[in-house]
Amino acid sequence: MSYELHYWPTILGRGEFVRLALEAAGAPYVDVARGRDDQGQGVAAMQRTMDDAAQPHPPFAPPFLKDGKILVGQTAAILHYLAPALKLVARNEQARVWTQQIQLTIADLVTEAHDTHHPIANSLFYEDQKAEAQRRAADFCRTRLSKYLHWFERILAHNPAGPRHLVGGRLSYADLSLFQVVEGLRYAFPRAMAQAQAKGLALLVLQLHQRVQAQPRVAAYLRSPRRLAFNEQGIFRRYPELDLV
Repeated sequence: MSYELHYWPTILGRGEFVRLALEAAGAPYVDVARGRDDQGQGVAAMQRTMDDAAQPHPPFAPPFLKDGKILVGQTAAILHYLAPALKLVARNEQARVWTQQIQLTIADLVTEAHDTHHPIANSLFYEDQKAEAQRRAADFCRTRLSKYLHWFERILAHNPAGPRHLVGGRLSYADLSLFQVVEGLRYAFPRAMAQAQAKGLALLVLQLHQRVQAQPRVAAYLRSPRRLAFNEQGIFRRYPELDLV
């Protein structure tokens, strides 16, 4: 039986972290909102699931995942649920909790990256909050970005199993998520990321990014039409005036 992933069909966004895990594990799944309406899929099907009054555990927003009768929302919770079956987390409890902690910190970083272009309200256009966005982006590029990168570097450097992975000695969903974050940051803030690289702030992080990118299933997915391009409707948006160094 296939998993059902529900997320907006035109952006990578938070759903991409789940999609990467499914693709890397070779798990069967249906990307519901990208399907055809006449086949019972599409955005309307996703909305029906969200609005189902009989659902005792309704998701607040996409992404959410259906696995038979189980419905799970929130990216970190979805990955925590999927990872044991996908073999993307270690078996011991300490490693599982640590992997989830890393994922939750990645979620914090994703939120901060999003808020560089929407610091006041999601209901406003970027053009309605440009002055505030420039102030927020300046702090993100000059302070917050390096703080996050240093933390990930520290984790990799002190991993008892070696610096090839964030947790233990094999690929986890945290590795896949950090890969996606690097992809997004390079798209949205190429100058700031280049400066961080020049200063040696992300050597181990970038090496991890390359290893994940070379994973056969990940590489095949990145070449496929299933992998969307970044755009200015998602979390990571390229506004050159916000790429401050």
